[in-house]
Amino acid sequence: MKLKIKMGIDLLMTVLLLCLMAYQVTGQKLHEWFGTGMLVLFLLHNILNIRWYGSLFKGKYTLLRTMQTIINISVLISMLCLGFSGIVLSRHIFAGLPIQGPMAIARSMHLAASYWGFVLMSIHLGFHWSMILGMLHRLWGRKNIPHPSIWLERFMAIFIAGYGASRFYKQNIISYMFLKQEFVFFDFEKSAVFVFTEYIAMMGLGVFIGFYAAKGLRKLISRNGRVKYTVKS
Repeated sequence: MKLKIKMGIDLLMTVLLLCLMAYQVTGQKLHEWFGTGMLVLFLLHNILNIRWYGSLFKGKYTLLRTMQTIINISVLISMLCLGFSGIVLSRHIFAGLPIQGPMAIARSMHLAASYWGFVLMSIHLGFHWSMILGMLHRLWGRKNIPHPSIWLERFMAIFIAGYGASRFYKQNIISYMFLKQEFVFFDFEKSAVFVFTEYIAMMGLGVFIGFYAAKGLRKLISRNGRVKYTVKS
């Protein structure tokens, strides 16, 4: 039951993340509501995974675990920055609260944290993609997957990641992440379908990177383990 709740929260967070990035489609007021929902779900996600924080100083840190920890902590920092800056910049939901802050700093913080959060959360999703695929296959009752299906999935993943990389470059996301540009120029003439397709593809790129990075690190750890075992024996 707890696992299903976690999966439901994670799914909602993924949908809200895409909605938050599509600001030119949703507008300011909906953007604030989606952001508030995202913050609440993120807090619930952390409460349900509170044991992870308790295990931070326990056990051995492999390269894979180190990378996952860095990404998780970075996501936490970006979400805290988004929560603070979002409240300061709010024109609707939190506008009546006696909360003040430096608007210029909050705007820059919100811009950078938005794109860093999007990239890091996508990679974080990729690190857990094997588990997600396993759950989906079990739900669909697919224990043995035919080779043609596997190659089709790989082809689709490469296609989505490639398109995501092209849109990532075209939209100059790096410049927003490092505040080389302090204002986002939205194209309000784009259709909602095209906007969401772009961000789904860019998220797919992050998932692709996270998935194959985790896969490569697991193979490296496994190979090193076998080498040590051979030497010892």
